[in-house]
Amino acid sequence: MTQPAPDLDPVFHWSGPLGLPNFRTIRDDAFAPAFDIGLSGHDADIAAIADNPDAPDFANTLVALELAGDQLSHVSSLFWNRAGTDTNPVIQDLERNMAPLLSRHYSKIAMNPKLFARIDALYQGRDGLALDAEQQRLLERVWKSFVKSGARLDAAGQKRLAEVGERLASLGAQFGQNVLADESEWLLLLDQDADLEGLPDYLRDAMAAVASDRGHPGKYAVTLSRSIIDPFLSLSARRDLRETAFKAWIARGAGGGATDNAALIAEIIALRTEKAQLLGYETYAAYKLDNTMAKTAEAVEELLGDVWTRAVKKAGEEEADLEALVAEDGANHPVEAWDWRYYAEKLKARRFDFSESELKPYLSLERMIEACFDVAGRLFGISLTERPELTGPHPDARVFDVRDRSGAHLAVFIADYYARPSKRSGAWMSALQSQHGLTTAEGKAGETPIILNVMNFSKPSAGKPALLSLNDALTLFHEFGHALHGMLSSVTYPSLSGTSVSRDFVELPSQLYEHWLMVPEILEKHARHFETDAPIPRALLDKVLAAKTFNAGFNAVEFTASALVDMAWHTVTGAIDPVGFEAATLKRLGMPKAMVMRHASPHFLHVFSGEGYSAGYYSYMWSEVLDADAFAAFEEAGDPFDPATAERLKSEIYSTGGTRDPGELYVAFRGRLPTADAMLAKRGLA
Repeated sequence: MTQPAPDLDPVFHWSGPLGLPNFRTIRDDAFAPAFDIGLSGHDADIAAIADNPDAPDFANTLVALELAGDQLSHVSSLFWNRAGTDTNPVIQDLERNMAPLLSRHYSKIAMNPKLFARIDALYQGRDGLALDAEQQRLLERVWKSFVKSGARLDAAGQKRLAEVGERLASLGAQFGQNVLADESEWLLLLDQDADLEGLPDYLRDAMAAVASDRGHPGKYAVTLSRSIIDPFLSLSARRDLRETAFKAWIARGAGGGATDNAALIAEIIALRTEKAQLLGYETYAAYKLDNTMAKTAEAVEELLGDVWTRAVKKAGEEEADLEALVAEDGANHPVEAWDWRYYAEKLKARRFDFSESELKPYLSLERMIEACFDVAGRLFGISLTERPELTGPHPDARVFDVRDRSGAHLAVFIADYYARPSKRSGAWMSALQSQHGLTTAEGKAGETPIILNVMNFSKPSAGKPALLSLNDALTLFHEFGHALHGMLSSVTYPSLSGTSVSRDFVELPSQLYEHWLMVPEILEKHARHFETDAPIPRALLDKVLAAKTFNAGFNAVEFTASALVDMAWHTVTGAIDPVGFEAATLKRLGMPKAMVMRHASPHFLHVFSGEGYSAGYYSYMWSEVLDADAFAAFEEAGDPFDPATAERLKSEIYSTGGTRDPGELYVAFRGRLPTADAMLAKRGLA
């Protein structure tokens, strides 16, 4: 029996409560025809702007361009969320098809000579247009984006650049799908008591729930989800099982079969280099860093190099301490990568007299969500109320109504916390709809943001709470910091909204927000035992705070190695051996044998599944310089919720989007540019 054609109206008309789509009625087979309509509509909008017989002005060119393609924006935001959080073969097939098609579509717009002529005319005559600061910023950003997309190339160059873009989009989609396949298919089933030695009840419960969900009731499953694999490697007394799980974890995308990413990496790097050189840059890193705070690869490498030297020295001291514990256990093996977390956890328990297992009962997901919201209320005067009657994009997703101090609706926040095989790993923020102040084609005076946070915490068994590690809780705060950047946005133009800032500034609002989890009064109020509701004991809280920089060398080496390898990939110009390049780079750097990169190249999704963080992974540390220095402003004020400092933070950082240069924004908040001192102290590397 032929299935009736899908209803496309829910894709384009979001008529639910709070302006949400009716997610339940949007079928997978609706996306392909919806994309067709969205692309055609966007083409028509662009043609109307480019062919406008009137002389170009800000309204008929820049504002019109900002409002063009509304239908395409709707279907794209819905589709890419589903592709990332609840994929299936139908969605994956369309993803592979749409990635190059969309690349071709946007290349065609960027290379439209009539359209660019109008934008260029405005840009060249910008001094006489009487634009305000935000309008000037928009014009500059749009003009530069067109130039960096090939608007000034000749016909042959534009043709080749478009081809390169299409191929890169296809390769990025395939890269991500390969990693997801390796992650979702691997499972280590355990069913003997000896296999569970060292594992606390909360982890056993989580592993049992996963095993049951995967069709193995009565067993326990180790998966490659970070919320399972990380505590397993930290707590399992079975060295053989740790080794098995660890090797599977680091081998994602490198298995040698159909999901191996080595050949994709080689082609991606070659094409990115070609793209950069077509546009007049020597390397892809030079192309990507052109409009960032860092500006050059040399500036990035100077920061990373200083941290790397300190981190390797510190890690060597830490490794010596772990070797002593191995010897105490009566073993004579060196510390291997699958041993580090296990012995580090034992050392932390000894040195600070507490373990992650002791802390976790106080870090239930629900309490940490409350803590996130409490901090936002204290700093920015907003409130979030869950609306359980409203449907999100997945049954596990939760919808919150966000309101400002006056009680006016400010945003919608959607949270999707739990891991599942159909969701890619990691944690991220995205937007179904960004804030702006323009009058839409339907006559709406601006739009309020609809923001998503996606996590991969282990889903607990029925009736039991999800218990987080400290790193999990920090991730929750981190992504909510990104969400606040989107929800507090107060700008006129969509292209400058929320997180539309340079890559090495976008992590400031998120990393800064992590600091408030560790504020004693927040932990004392919200870190409560999931069974007794007792607050975290002051003695345990003191130990947690004292241990903040424990394992600092390990953590810094893991991250900095990934950032340095990312930069190495994107500053090379010759032929590359996709298997040997990473190893050769790490050998040159002097990577400790007992450690690995946080993200090995074959599963480095930040860098290879798209271009967002390519030649940009360093930005987490660049932003960490900013966030440590920024939180010091509250410490200097003597109050982590100092109202005047919080108001400057909101007005100069969280609500301004990309309306001004990031360095200017930071100086407006802090009164000066940052120094790295606070970051090094925060990491325990000073």
